[in-house]
Amino acid sequence: MTEYPSYLELHRSGELYRRAAEARQRLAACAMCPRACGVNRLRGEEGYCRAGASVRVASWNAHMWEEPPISGARGSGTIFFAYCTARCRFCQNWPISQLGHGTDVSSERLGGMMLELQRRGCHNINLVTPSHYVPQILAAVDAAAGRGLRIPILYNTNGYDAVDTLRLLEGVVDIYLPDAKYADDAVARRLSGFVDYTRHNRAALCEMKRQVGARLQLDAAGIATRGMVVRHLVLPHGLSQTPAVLQWLAENLGRDLYLSLMAQYFPAHRAVGDRELGRRITPAEYGEAVAALEALGFASGWTQEMEEE
Repeated sequence: MTEYPSYLELHRSGELYRRAAEARQRLAACAMCPRACGVNRLRGEEGYCRAGASVRVASWNAHMWEEPPISGARGSGTIFFAYCTARCRFCQNWPISQLGHGTDVSSERLGGMMLELQRRGCHNINLVTPSHYVPQILAAVDAAAGRGLRIPILYNTNGYDAVDTLRLLEGVVDIYLPDAKYADDAVARRLSGFVDYTRHNRAALCEMKRQVGARLQLDAAGIATRGMVVRHLVLPHGLSQTPAVLQWLAENLGRDLYLSLMAQYFPAHRAVGDRELGRRITPAEYGEAVAALEALGFASGWTQEMEEE
């Protein structure tokens, strides 16, 4: 790892300030995510995600339950943002993502949260569902960098990201933590409201790899400093198309990629009582997903123990 994260150099050169200003102007015809709603968020217009010109934070704290190199011994400094670019029928955080529970804060205050999490000893700043707030995040990192922020920035996203927006984050984000949810656009739209999901998700994953590499880099204590981890949540009835998702990842990001294959699905939000989504996955379903992972030869990552009913 370098002596300091690369965003400090961008701050010192003024490039981070310039990018934050450019990104904010883009809110006048918003295309932060692939939906490109075109609304003027600076004038209070709302698009699909319903986010405005300010940033809404639902919660922020040290989080101990991310993947081991991310949470480490002192926790990941998670900042949960309100609203989302998706409408997942099974969202476990739907009061935040769909109802927008949270508090509007300035970019300066958001930067202050980052500094407080650093003071608590967190290993990184973990931006959860950040895609619709990139301009505000850039301004917050710029402000915090001038006040002593020195830990890695982690971008924790559903993977439905616009490449042009991700390019604003080059040299700012040290670790990408995206989802690869589906390999079927029709299912992605029906279950999560995504439009043209696979094309946009795959382009975003390739851009993340270009920026930070597909291999997760760890320090001497085993804490992540740079790279990416791709998450995939196994859904009931094969709805997440796990073998196809993993096959694409192997062919395009490589088998050195760190993968987190998640078994923690449970019916939440609109999935409760649903014919397809209204149950947990079975051990057999998760076993098939693990078998696909092993057959493709992925060398690194995590699987989970099935929870008891």
